[in-house]
Formats: sequence, structure tokens, C-alpha cells
Amino acid sequence: MTDHPEIVKQKLAALPNKPGVYRYFDQKGELIYVGKAKNLKRRVSSYFNKEQTGKTRVLVSKIADLEYSIVDSESEALLLENTMIKQYKPRYNIMLKDDKTYPWICIKKEAFPRIFLTRRKVNDGSEYFGPYPSVRTAHILLDLLGQAYKIRSCRTPLTELGVEKKKYKVCLDYHIHKCNGPCEGLISKADYNAMISEIREIIKGNMGSVLRELKAQMMDHASRMEFEEAQEIKVKFDLLEEYRSRSTVVSATIHNVEVYSFVDDGEAFYVNFMKVVDGAVVQSHSFEMKRRLEETAEELLLLAITELRQQFDKLASEIIVPVKLDYAIENVDVTVPQRGDKLKLLDLSRRNAMQYRIDLEKQRTLVDPERHQKRVLGRLKEALQLEQMPEVIECFDNSNFQGDYAVAGMVQFVNGKPNKAAYRHFNIKTVEGPDDYASMKEVVRRRYSRLIEEGKSLPNLIITDGGKGQMEVVRQVIEDELNIKIPIAGLAKDDRHRTNELLFGFPPRVVGLKPNSEEFRLLTHIQDEVHRFAITFHRKKFEKGFLHSELADIKGIGKKTAEKLLLELKSVKGIKEATLERLSEIVGPAKAEIVHNHFIAQKKPA
Repeated sequence: MTDHPEIVKQKLAALPNKPGVYRYFDQKGELIYVGKAKNLKRRVSSYFNKEQTGKTRVLVSKIADLEYSIVDSESEALLLENTMIKQYKPRYNIMLKDDKTYPWICIKKEAFPRIFLTRRKVNDGSEYFGPYPSVRTAHILLDLLGQAYKIRSCRTPLTELGVEKKKYKVCLDYHIHKCNGPCEGLISKADYNAMISEIREIIKGNMGSVLRELKAQMMDHASRMEFEEAQEIKVKFDLLEEYRSRSTVVSATIHNVEVYSFVDDGEAFYVNFMKVVDGAVVQSHSFEMKRRLEETAEELLLLAITELRQQFDKLASEIIVPVKLDYAIENVDVTVPQRGDKLKLLDLSRRNAMQYRIDLEKQRTLVDPERHQKRVLGRLKEALQLEQMPEVIECFDNSNFQGDYAVAGMVQFVNGKPNKAAYRHFNIKTVEGPDDYASMKEVVRRRYSRLIEEGKSLPNLIITDGGKGQMEVVRQVIEDELNIKIPIAGLAKDDRHRTNELLFGFPPRVVGLKPNSEEFRLLTHIQDEVHRFAITFHRKKFEKGFLHSELADIKGIGKKTAEKLLLELKSVKGIKEATLERLSEIVGPAKAEIVHNHFIAQKKPA
């Protein structure tokens, strides 16, 4: 607090305990952040009264002045914050994609309205529906409307007076039965606008009411023997019914709701919005948000909801969300379902958000194959607070059989991918018996002493397949003996022998990485790879040493039988000294007798 200007301290002291929006400015007077608050004094003071971390600390260090506006409710604070963010685009605020880039369906305000796709909203009284997630989605609906209704597509500025004075002529669309010819008065303005009213309800998703009305008209014409008119309506009815059947029907009991869900992977935040009318999903839209500060998932979701509800027309009075929101939204019921159809709908929305994330990552990987791994390594660097990006990671693992035939393996990953040319095997030379710590010290000493002697580059991170003890013996070699500096991490296992913690620093501390995060999955992949590599080498040595011993010379005793005996009795000496009964328990009486007789024969004098 002492590092901030006096004006900031004075304004902090005068802040009211009311809802509102606050704005931070830097030394140049530029607006750098806009935020909302249920209680301005408590919220704004929290930036200065407690130790901040990461990007928030950078923001606070740049605050040279602040302003605020009080409002009457939490809902007004949400709307004012969103308006100011879009207007001023502060550096440290999250910006959603500009709504002008999305396609909209426009019903033009004209005597005989046209219906078309546009990305530009003009404030001339025309109606705009959307936005739609893609041009293709909007075109599918427009194509349906074009087949079901004979509306004009020309840009001729038709007026009622012009039609009366016969100023216009029909075009090709009329002759191929795609337009009813309002330009020559072949359809009245009232009948034309009746079509537009039906189209409006279809675009809004009220397909059920339109179909009921069309069915009533069809039956009315049929009852009066007007079969041609009835058939014309039936064609339209069948087109709309087929379109509705292709829509995702979720529940006949859910009539008009909005659904918001998210997938949060730390750096990026993926939101899906779905609109449900008459039990069917009529709109679905997914997008990505990038964190600027340490925003919570609830804060990001609330920002997305506020922005989308400002963009969309005919808002629902109920929204379904996966978490409780901190702010109330005026005239809206917020539901966090625990079971039933609404929970199924929320799951469907989340699957859409997840699929959007997967598709986006696939696209980015195609454009820049290394981008994904760089992003994962960047998160790992941030989590461990490393000075350098961990582009080169090396990991060690020991393997032995009751202390004998001890070996170790080392794998190297470069930019998140295995560099098999740099993998190394080690035969343990100086350690007697099963001593993992001493074995680890030996291989680490040999590995990095050689790199130093040959003048080769060192890794950016060392990972031990073990907890605090393994980390400490590696540190003793790296820092105390070799006097070099390489960050050291450890992967610790739980009681079920499953890796569940990443340790870092001295004394080691648990790093808060989620087990399902991409960074943690990369580390466990490295751990699995070094374990596989070390075990494979150990098995080869085991077979070459033990199995190519006296057991291999016994006719009728194969590799698997020899392994069973060695695993149970630990050595060839133990097998020699075992009784026939003990051998039978391990490999059965027939093979036990072969082994027993072989060693009995050896004891007999030549």
C-alpha cells in the first residue's frame, strides 16, 4: 500500500459499501482494468490489503489512480462492467469475440421484408436473430425457409406505391416458383407479412406453434375440398417437420431455457451456450476465453453469460449452469441441477464445450505442431516457477533383483517428446546390495560428470522416480559434489503405488497440479517411460545372468520354470539346498524331480 500514490489511498478510504463498478488507471492515465463489486469498499481494498500473486500483482503495481460508479443492484453492475469493457478494451480485462464477427439472420424493415444473412447490424428497425456459431448453421435454416416459403430475395427497394403504379416486374425467381411476386402485386402485403410472421417464429425456435397452425389450416382447406391449397400447406408442413426431427430433442418438459457450461484447463476457458425451446436445442454456440489475471471459473462464466445475454434477443427467464453464481441476474431464475432432464441437458452442453476444445487444439496442432507442447511446458515452468522453459527434461529410475544385477535407466524428453537417441543404461558398479539411494547417486554422478567433462549442455529439469529421499540424494550430487544448478522435481506415489504428487524445491513441497492436467500427464508419461526403459534393461541382464546359469543347462527346465524358482528361492544356491517337497510347491512334482535329481547327481563323486 505504501508504494501507491496518495490519491489512491484517499479514494480507498472513501469507497462506499455499495454495489458498483471500479476502474484502474496507470501513470499515463490509461484505463487498464474494469471490475464489478457487490461491495466496492471490500472488493477494491482487497487488491491492496493482501499479498497478490502472478498477473494480479503486476496489475496492482501499475495502479496510479482509480474511479468508481455506484449502481442500484448486482445486475446493473454486471451490465455496466460489460459495457465499459467493450467500449474501452482495458489491457487486463478478458475480451470476448466481437459480436459483429458472428453471422445474424436479418428480417429487413421493408414493406415486403427480405430475409438474409449478415455480419453487420444496422440500427434501422430491422430484426436480427442470432448470433449463429457458423455461417453454415445459419444457411441450413435459410435454405429451409427458402424451400417452405416463397419470399423475395431481390434487393429491389419495393414500396406499396411503386407496386400500385406497376413500376416493377417479376424476375426469374417468380417463374421458377421461388417467389410469390409481390413486386407486381401478385400477393397482398397482408398475406406476405403473414408468411414473415411464421418465419419469425421458426427462427426464434417456436416450431411447434407454427406446425400446429399449419396443420389447422391444412385440415380447414381439406374440409372445404380445397385440396390444392391443402397440398401446398402439407409440403411446407412436411419440410418443417423433417427439420424439427433433425433437431436435438432433449425433453418435452423443458420449454424455454438457456444452458451455460464450461471446460477449464487452467490457461484457457471454454464455454458452451445452448438455447432450448419446446424441448429442442435450437441454438448452440461455443467459444474460448483467455485468462488475463487469476480469474475463477465462476467469474469467467458470469462474464460470458452477461456478454451473451446482451447479444441475444428474446432471452429466457431461466438459465441452467454447473455452479452457483456469485451475482444475481435480474428477472432470471438460476438453476444448478443435481438430477433429471436439466442435468442431462447440462451434460450435453459440457460435452459440446469439451468437443470444441478438442477440435480447436487439433486445428492449432495442424498449423503449429509444437505449439501444444510449448503451451504445456510453459504451464509447467509457471507451476514450478522455473527461470527457464523445461525444454530438456531427464528422468532416472533404478531396478534390481534382491540387490543383485542392479541397473538404472535415464530417459530424455525434448520439448515434451522422447529423445530416444539420448536414452542411457547404467550398470551399477559401486553399490553392494539393494540400496536405491546409493545407486541413484552413482548414476547421477556419472551422467553429469561426463556431460561437464565433455562440455555438453545440461538439462533444464531433473525428475526422480521417487519422493523426498530420492530428490535429496540427487541434490547432494548436483549441488554439493558437482557444484552445478539444475532444478530437481520428484514424483511421489500413494499407498496403492499410483503417482499422485509432484514435489519441488528444498525442502520439497507439493506442487498443486491437478492429476488430470496436461502438465501432470506429461510428467507421468516420462515416469512410465523411464520405468519401462529401466525394467527392460534389467530383464535382459537378469536373463543373461541368472537364466544362462546352471538352470539353463538342465534338460526339461525352461525359462519360465527357472524364473519361478529364482523368484521364490532367490538364488541358484537356494534352489540347490531346497527339499523336493519345497520345489514341488513352486513348480510341481514332475519338474521339481528333474531339478532335484540334477543337483543330487552333481553331489555324487565322479
